[in-house]
Amino acid sequence: MYRRILVPLEHSPADDTIVAHVRLLAKRLGSAIVFVHVADGWVARNIKELDLRESEEMREDRAYLEEMCARFEAEGYDVDAVLAAGDPAKEIAAAAEREHCDLIAMATHGHRLLEDLVKGSTATALRHQTTVPILMVRSERK
Repeated sequence: MYRRILVPLEHSPADDTIVAHVRLLAKRLGSAIVFVHVADGWVARNIKELDLRESEEMREDRAYLEEMCARFEAEGYDVDAVLAAGDPAKEIAAAAEREHCDLIAMATHGHRLLEDLVKGSTATALRHQTTVPILMVRSERK
């Protein structure tokens, strides 16, 4: 049913929630997994326009993706990773299309009203920018 699952990672404890779900789903369906992290700091948002080098944060994000891939490959999964830069919702939607994913599985924080206005919601923005089905799993509050 789902051949390629795109999994946006935040490089935060919220990732544990979605990774646990995707691990089981991909095993049951025989799906490949594509991890994506969207660096959205100042350097990341301006890297192309200003011809900048990767920031330390971006290098750490790349190492995190590589570590996650290595863990899943060791368990026998077909896995790949993408480090993108810019607006998270736009980059996740673009990665899903470019990587031919047929499901996006992501953790959400469950912000409410004022928090969404202040912090924004990648999940809300993403659902308006893609036709790929999205599985949203609320992360556990730590």
